[in-house]
Amino acid sequence: MSHDKLGKPTKPLVRWEKIKLLAFDCDGVLTDGRIIYDSAGVESKNFSAQDGMGFMLLWGTDIQTAVITGRESSLLQRRCDDLKVPHLFQKIPNKLKVAEELLKDLGFGFNNMLFMGDDWNDIPLMQRAAVSVCPANAPNSVKALCDIVTNAGGGHGAVRECIEYVLVQKGIFDEAVLKYLARIS
Repeated sequence: MSHDKLGKPTKPLVRWEKIKLLAFDCDGVLTDGRIIYDSAGVESKNFSAQDGMGFMLLWGTDIQTAVITGRESSLLQRRCDDLKVPHLFQKIPNKLKVAEELLKDLGFGFNNMLFMGDDWNDIPLMQRAAVSVCPANAPNSVKALCDIVTNAGGGHGAVRECIEYVLVQKGIFDEAVLKYLARIS
């Protein structure tokens, strides 16, 4: 992979019609990055309902979704179940390796993948994915390595913004909204 003058990897022009898998980190992307423990040690996280609606827009498309995270949380399992995310990988130190296996299983390549992460442990996968995205709250050093930085922060609509952007770029946003509205009518 070649690099530009700032050391950022250069990628070929994105062919949005080829993007078939949207994969996301959890903490700092699907959430605001805070992990809260109560006095009994029970963990809680805040997920965005707006992000959830973004996932629901994907239900009527051929776009697959995945969450690949370094931590393990029953709350994330529940959230992914609610949003019909078919591919959830938790407690994964090497996200790139898991992504390679998932892509192989799906019959896709990295040119078919968008990955949204927010920190250094996401960089190896972000550099391989056709499109790398990070939320506004990512460290500046990570933002400098991403193709796209959302206006919204993690846990505050960044995933929704990313999903809608992909749908617009693929030319299927209106169709996805109409399919969603038909499902709830």
